[in-house]
Amino acid sequence: MSSPRRLHPAAVFFNLIKSLREMIFLFILGFITFREQGFLYFLMVAFFIVILMILFHALAWYRFTYRVEENELRIEYGIFIRRKRYISKNRIQSIDLTAGVIHRIFKLVKVQIETAGSGTEAEGSLSAVTLGEGERLRSELKQRKKSAEEEVEEAEENNDPSFTISFKRLFLAGSTSSSIGIILAFFVVAFSEIEQFIPDEVYSNAIDWVVSLSLILIAAFIVFILIMIWLLGIAGTMIKYGNFTITNRKSELFITRGLLEKKQITIPLNRIQAVGIQESMIRQPLGYAAVFAEVAGGSQEKGEDFSTILFPMIKKTEIAPFLQEILPGYAKLPEVWEPLPKKALKYYLFRSMLPFILLGAAVIWFFPSFIWLAIILFAISFLLGWQRYKDGGFALKGNMLMVKYRVFGKNTMLIYHRRIQAFEKKQHLMHRRENLATMELSIIGKFGAGKHYKLKEMKVSNTDELSDWYSYRGKLNMNKKDNQRGMK
Repeated sequence: MSSPRRLHPAAVFFNLIKSLREMIFLFILGFITFREQGFLYFLMVAFFIVILMILFHALAWYRFTYRVEENELRIEYGIFIRRKRYISKNRIQSIDLTAGVIHRIFKLVKVQIETAGSGTEAEGSLSAVTLGEGERLRSELKQRKKSAEEEVEEAEENNDPSFTISFKRLFLAGSTSSSIGIILAFFVVAFSEIEQFIPDEVYSNAIDWVVSLSLILIAAFIVFILIMIWLLGIAGTMIKYGNFTITNRKSELFITRGLLEKKQITIPLNRIQAVGIQESMIRQPLGYAAVFAEVAGGSQEKGEDFSTILFPMIKKTEIAPFLQEILPGYAKLPEVWEPLPKKALKYYLFRSMLPFILLGAAVIWFFPSFIWLAIILFAISFLLGWQRYKDGGFALKGNMLMVKYRVFGKNTMLIYHRRIQAFEKKQHLMHRRENLATMELSIIGKFGAGKHYKLKEMKVSNTDELSDWYSYRGKLNMNKKDNQRGMK
């Protein structure tokens, strides 16, 4: 495929939509500013801008070419300034195919090529090519001669480990996801912004109507809104993770997911920096968790969160068998953890309770009749602090360090020694008096940024042990002792 190729003509439409989406707030601002005076001129200017954008993207499409030649993907683009980008096959870390709703209608995909040096943007991005072209390009860049369908069939024949999520699990994942709170916050912020555009008379009539309702109707209305938000959270999770499948193909993980926007994500095993198990406050009592991975590199265009979900909803008893099949090197879940010392409890309670104590004091001061609310906040903060202390701990198995901690949900991180970029021990005055210390680990995360994990108020002896393990001092001391025994 040495001859230059162009993207599918639909790329003009996709790039135009992207530009219009980026300028939507400018158009809204213009509409609000000129809706009473000069609105016709605003429409003419807006129409002229859209025409210019269409011409610009059409010319950019014509000037954009790509080809595979001499073990390189060569992309040339630019209208006035011609740019050339060469991406060696040996540098390519992952090739992802994404198909949105419109892509799938026309049987098109978006190809994203990432290297270890990819930042906020993918190293190479082809916004619209045919499905067959995308599969051929991926096969050629990965030095394979087989299409994606043949790869899947071969994977099944070779019994490559593969897991899919059932509809029941997906529904339960949506029912217990944290996206419900995000949607609720979005509604509150959106309402506060839309309020200024609602005519005063309409707003006043709506408020009078709500006040005139009985408490039972108001409560029923609130319950209805909460149920709708809950259903939206379920729908969002099912749309995002529908048809979720993860397969281990020797040197990489292959993930497909999405109902409306279908994604095919490739994760090289050598880019995985850590594996985590997350148990939210709702899922933990039910015995479920989500398994995720911290993957080095990546780009914002990949459309992934800061952590890559390896399985959105799984029973805790199934995690070890799952990791044994998908990532055998991480299937070392410990049975015994080194807990935090009893002296650490007061620190965890204080940090957890202080914000709620201040909030409760404000409630008592301004709304004395709601003192019961302050008592509830105090109890919740106490329980949260106790749970954070109870769930903190670590375990060491050979060259792997396992750390567990809680913010709101419980997190368990599995990190190999070679993936830890920095180890830091911290102590303040009170810590030194009580022989306590805080450990902080750093690894490489998404977009090349660092990810940090802290375990506070550990025994000093434990932090020193882990410090020796990280710096190999512990191993050197053991070798020295062995040598001394041999000399005797």
